[in-house]
Amino acid sequence: MNPKPWPVIHSRPGPSNKIFSLRVDTTKSPLSGKEHDFYVIESPDWVNIIPITSDNQVVMVKQFRHGIKEVTLEIPGGVVEKGDTVEESAARELLEETGYRAEELSLLGIIHPNPAIIDNRCYTYLARNLKKINGGNFDETEDIETEIFPVKQIPKLIKDGVITNSLVVAAFWWYFI
Repeated sequence: MNPKPWPVIHSRPGPSNKIFSLRVDTTKSPLSGKEHDFYVIESPDWVNIIPITSDNQVVMVKQFRHGIKEVTLEIPGGVVEKGDTVEESAARELLEETGYRAEELSLLGIIHPNPAIIDNRCYTYLARNLKKINGGNFDETEDIETEIFPVKQIPKLIKDGVITNSLVVAAFWWYFI
């Protein structure tokens, strides 16, 4: 027996800010017929970029993450801005966070970051034929340092817990398969 969709009886908006909104869906269990409230984070789609240099190095970014109050090692990425295609957002985020422009962007894969509570997708792009254009153009809430690592070192950085962002781990999974 396959799980069945839970019909939405009604939805009501919750708090909202510029990054995400909260929505409360009252649904009906197809098994028991009982109503339950589920809280859904409505968020724009996200994009991650794996930038690979001509000598097989990955351009990565270090930045402070407020949720865990630590500096993390990640790949460039961000929100798909309204009015932009996903690929345009990937190109923009790469340039803003690293100062590199890619001549070639190719989609590696798409995931749902947390389908239990978030309604968006995260797209992973591979960026090749990089050219350093500038030092980056960070948002006022970003403080980013760029570091370059050999591609072959990435699995060890993940295994050793240096790279811990699940979206970055998933992005490299797409790359390595």
